[in-house]
Amino acid sequence: QVQLAESGGGLVQPGGSLRLTCTISGSIFSIVGDMAWYRQAPGKQRELLAIITSGGRTTYTDSVKGRFTISRDNAKKTVYLQMNGLKPEDTAVYYCNKDGSWGQGTQVTVSS
Repeated sequence: QVQLAESGGGLVQPGGSLRLTCTISGSIFSIVGDMAWYRQAPGKQRELLAIITSGGRTTYTDSVKGRFTISRDNAKKTVYLQMNGLKPEDTAVYYCNKDGSWGQGTQVTVSS
């Protein structure tokens, strides 16, 4: 089982940007496979945002398409989520996921 650690969250004004990082612990083989970013807002279910395959193919949920970009650096065992054009409704705890394992999450707050 891999261990995941998210970072990069914070407070940002509407229209701003943040880049989230998810670092995977374990052997270099622990990076193999699909990776995903989710978020969970207060009182809501956890929502899948984006997936990236080992080969770099990406898919996004409609609410973030065109604003968020998922990417990965296999050599660094790291997955990123670049978030642009942030809106107050993007406020949530953001999690990365791999093979059913979750990190502790990182809080993103979008507010003026």
